[in-house]
Amino acid sequence: MNWNYFKSKLFLKYIWSYLFILLLPLVLITVFIYENAVSNLRSEVEQSHLNQLTQTKHIIDGRMKELSEIASRVTYDERLTPYRVRDPYFGGEAIQALDQYKATSSIIGEMFLYFHGDEKIYSSKGMSSLDVFANNYSFHNWKQADFIQDLNSVVFPSMRPADLVNRNTYLQQSILAYLVPITPNSPNPHGTVMYLIQESELTGLIDSILGNFQGLSYIFDNNGQILTGNSQGEFLTDAEVKSLFKLSPGIHSKTLNGKPHSLVSVKSAVNGWTYVTLMPSAQFFSSVLHVRSFIIMLFCIVVLAGAAIALLLARMQYQPISMLVEFANSKSNPGRSANDSVPNGNELERIRTALQDYSSRVDLQEPYARNHFLSMLLKYGNARSMTPDLLEAFDLQFDRSRHFVMVIGWVELDVHPDDRQSRQEMIELLARIEFPELAAHAYGVELPQLDQLALIVSFNLDGAMEEFTQIRHIVEAARSHMLEMSDVTPMIGVGTCYSNPDQLNQSFIEACSAFELRLSTGHGTVTYFEKLSYAPDQTYWIPNNVLLKLSQSLKLGSYDVAAQMISPTIRSLQSSELSTLLIRCICFDVLNTMLKTASELGIHNVLQEIAPNMAFNSLDELERSFLNLASRICTQVERDTKKEEHSLMDQVVAYIDSHFMDHTLSLETISFEFAISPSHISRSFKEKMGQNFIPYIWQKRLEEVMHQLKTTNDPLKDIIIRVGYLDTPNFIRKFKKETGFTPGQYRKLNSENGLADPEPDLEKE
Repeated sequence: MNWNYFKSKLFLKYIWSYLFILLLPLVLITVFIYENAVSNLRSEVEQSHLNQLTQTKHIIDGRMKELSEIASRVTYDERLTPYRVRDPYFGGEAIQALDQYKATSSIIGEMFLYFHGDEKIYSSKGMSSLDVFANNYSFHNWKQADFIQDLNSVVFPSMRPADLVNRNTYLQQSILAYLVPITPNSPNPHGTVMYLIQESELTGLIDSILGNFQGLSYIFDNNGQILTGNSQGEFLTDAEVKSLFKLSPGIHSKTLNGKPHSLVSVKSAVNGWTYVTLMPSAQFFSSVLHVRSFIIMLFCIVVLAGAAIALLLARMQYQPISMLVEFANSKSNPGRSANDSVPNGNELERIRTALQDYSSRVDLQEPYARNHFLSMLLKYGNARSMTPDLLEAFDLQFDRSRHFVMVIGWVELDVHPDDRQSRQEMIELLARIEFPELAAHAYGVELPQLDQLALIVSFNLDGAMEEFTQIRHIVEAARSHMLEMSDVTPMIGVGTCYSNPDQLNQSFIEACSAFELRLSTGHGTVTYFEKLSYAPDQTYWIPNNVLLKLSQSLKLGSYDVAAQMISPTIRSLQSSELSTLLIRCICFDVLNTMLKTASELGIHNVLQEIAPNMAFNSLDELERSFLNLASRICTQVERDTKKEEHSLMDQVVAYIDSHFMDHTLSLETISFEFAISPSHISRSFKEKMGQNFIPYIWQKRLEEVMHQLKTTNDPLKDIIIRVGYLDTPNFIRKFKKETGFTPGQYRKLNSENGLADPEPDLEKE
């Protein structure tokens, strides 16, 4: 038993309610039996039967309440929502969930889930139509039309009388059907949970009351209808049976079927059911019992059993709530225990709040996933290949007529820890920017460089304004927006505007070129790629913007964009009227640009490798050679980039391994340490280590705690704080979940120095 449970007002409330329901009636009945049974043998037997019947009532009431609780859990189980139950992919989980719920109660023969207006009904064995169900379960008195109407109209939990059911045309059973509307206690339920219960499950409980005595037993519902009964060869008229229902709870004497009988009647306060047993009075004098000793023993058993059952049921009911609260707290605010953030012990309110938080968010909308997706878009393009569901999940729209990319950077990026929050806030504010007056919006993308960001801008042309003028207005609006968030004026490189969002990767390379080739390194510089090309004296030469894009695409390892620069250039020369010699000279501009870029990248062997193939008889051969050279350079760039990333991640992992005991360690602190964006570190770390950053840190700290538990006598709290984990109770719970032992138990089992037992206060927490 977790003693923390007793700190919860909700758990104590459950205990007191169960104690009241289970113990108080039983204690009163037992006292009544004791005071009256000692007078004669008949009173002893009658009171004994009354006590046993009351116990049976509570057991059956508990079973019915258990079924209602199962229906409540089904209502809020995400695996059993109408969408997931009907979904071919998640249907298996729903069937498994129903099978798990069925297994929680021993009296459930079969369990079905039905949603109003549906043509299907679901069970632990799968989904079937209502017609198939009717063929598999043929009730004698419950016609199919009535069955469907009851499933769709039941508002309160109701039990149908025992009915003979033909199973698959050859197996006949006596079964009761218990219908529980979902959501329970709702005036407008949306479905029904139906339990099929073998009649013997209930009659077996009552028949055991009579023991060696012969008699009859009945269970009536609150309308006087017989739910189940056992006549044991003796039959009563309908009028006599109806009179049994009208009896007040207690012991009665009555002549039935011409014979005097002793009757014991108990009525449930939970569901209004009435339990009745009848015994011929002549049987009372056939046995002699030690009445007083029996009653005292029975009283003690009832008290102890009632207290144990009350505690057990309260724990069973509260444990899932406690686990949900702990899960909600661990997800919403890591580092806090389950009880820390529960106001006034209101666990149900905490769970409701957590569910609202999770339902308003989709995992794919997490910043790292969204940023990674946009980064791939800048690298490869193909915006139109995204599905509408994916666009909706990331809250992206590329339905405007024009698109371009801006690269934004700062000469000096203040990495003081106090300014990290400001930078994070800037990234969040730039995630999506609207410019309604310019019919534009922009999406922010974190680049691997810590001092650079990119903006993907989409807009519609204003008929009264030239395209370039509207682009300038958008750039100025974006810069003004950033100046409101930071005192440092950014430098901006602007790529060419395209009508197809699939060409955003080209615009990004152009924006990188413009940012790299800006005329000034001062604050506030805005460089447009379109302004870097077409000097007046280059009428017959390759435009500068083509060579700039070619160089930048090679630096970024983007072969697709490089090929889009080379092939159109060669084809334009083919269609020109220039001389062959001049064409050859012009082509050397492309070759020199590629070789110069390769040299800047430290790739010095490509010319030797490609030189034997550089001789050409036609421009087609030259184009193939250039494309081959571009492919070699881009392949080498990607290889070098991966190598640098692996080397950098080796440094990052080494840094984490040496600083994991610092409680301030986070993706943000590492990003500022290595001048790389958090999203890039998160993605690269997962690729290298095979697990996310947070689980890795937890495992390192766990291993260190285990080592210190084995080798030191230091207090547990000091060890936990020393490894960087500030919430001791939460750590103990996670430690036990991982290892199966509390830290104290682990130390005792693995101690190298004969360490003492753990601190009891920490272990209890």
